[in-house]
Amino acid sequence: MATPRGDYTIVSVLMNQRCECMLSSNRCNGQAAAWWTLALLTATYTFSFIDRQIINLLVDPIRSDLSLSDSEVSFLQGLAFVLPYVILSIPLGRVVDRANRIRVLVIGILVWTVSCVSCGLAKNFWQLGAARMGVGAGEASVTPASWSLLADYFPEEKRALPVSIFLMGPYLGGGLSLILGAEVVSWASGLGVIEVPIMGVLAPWQLTFMLVAIPGLCMVCLLPVLREPQRTERLSQTASSLSWTEVLHYVRPRRGIFGAYLLGAPFIVLVLYALQAWVPSLLIRVHGLEILQAGRYYGAIALVAGSAGVLSGPVMSRWLAQRGHGARAPLIASIVSTCLLLPVIIAAGLAESLASALILIAGASYLVTFPLALFATGLQNASPNEMRGLMAGCYVLSTNLIGLALGPASVALATDYIFQDAQAVGASLSLVGAVFLPLALLLMWRGHSAIKQTS
Repeated sequence: MATPRGDYTIVSVLMNQRCECMLSSNRCNGQAAAWWTLALLTATYTFSFIDRQIINLLVDPIRSDLSLSDSEVSFLQGLAFVLPYVILSIPLGRVVDRANRIRVLVIGILVWTVSCVSCGLAKNFWQLGAARMGVGAGEASVTPASWSLLADYFPEEKRALPVSIFLMGPYLGGGLSLILGAEVVSWASGLGVIEVPIMGVLAPWQLTFMLVAIPGLCMVCLLPVLREPQRTERLSQTASSLSWTEVLHYVRPRRGIFGAYLLGAPFIVLVLYALQAWVPSLLIRVHGLEILQAGRYYGAIALVAGSAGVLSGPVMSRWLAQRGHGARAPLIASIVSTCLLLPVIIAAGLAESLASALILIAGASYLVTFPLALFATGLQNASPNEMRGLMAGCYVLSTNLIGLALGPASVALATDYIFQDAQAVGASLSLVGAVFLPLALLLMWRGHSAIKQTS
């Protein structure tokens, strides 16, 4: 018996509605998984900064217990961490482009967590130095793996906000390392003699290293729950990775674009590190604040203004993209914020009153972090999937070599050799901004022009 035509229509409508419901459910589940992944990756990035920076709070007890000099402590704070972090960033980026990214990240967390615990077991300079190198080696996996994962979990047009949230990790981690670290040290100091089976007697600073490693172990348990997303936006559906020759062949005609992100961006980061390193000294030497006051003022400014800047950049970029600027939007927003930053940072260094200095420092702290998420998303959008881990590793390398190496040092060199006056730290900060920000603008403008020509 034939089914009436009307029944076919009803069945067809019901099937279409069921398919639409299933597609909607899949989209919702995919979005939920993406945001859950973002939350775990942001937590991982935050905890990594706590583990790398907690030593800054423990300088005096470490120096006293291990009989170290200031130079030895500075090595533990800086080079011991930075050298393996920078050296391994590109090799690990290549691994990320070929292997399961969740596994790479979990292994990296295990390495730095065990190394952080080892910091608490160190009995001399060499043991602590080796443990700090382990922390740097493990944390070198975080940026390449996380950036690549986020680029596959979020489509290009929705990528900027998640990346900006992820990049709040350093500000959250830096603040929490001081706040929570101080609480742990205070609590541990009140315990009297701390004796642990097998490990023996521990100093409060040793116990602090061990306790701040615990969140890393939690991430080791949680991250394997995530699924490895399908790699999208690939150059080839057959080859799993690109050879160095193929990478160079891809980058060469786009050198203006990659130059903006891998050379222009580090000069912005240079100014960021210069601010972080020398604003407290500016407030103490020039404006007469006590150390505690300077720490509170600048800590609050950096936490609030820095976080706001990172979150604001994608808003402007999205507004520009909706008005037809497309792939150029991240660089346009970065150029605008850097043009505003240039006079603000110069004025901040030369301000005569404390109130005006704090206002200008807040403005500079906001503007200098404004383009950071845009650099990350712009670089990932410009890179095919086979190169995203590598390009993230190159970004880590360039920002650390240029930004971390030259930022604090350039202010110190200007103070010692150009102005030859410790009270001129503000003028040195202004000079550094006046010299390096135009270089960043030039390279970003070249990148903008290159994108315009290829679009």
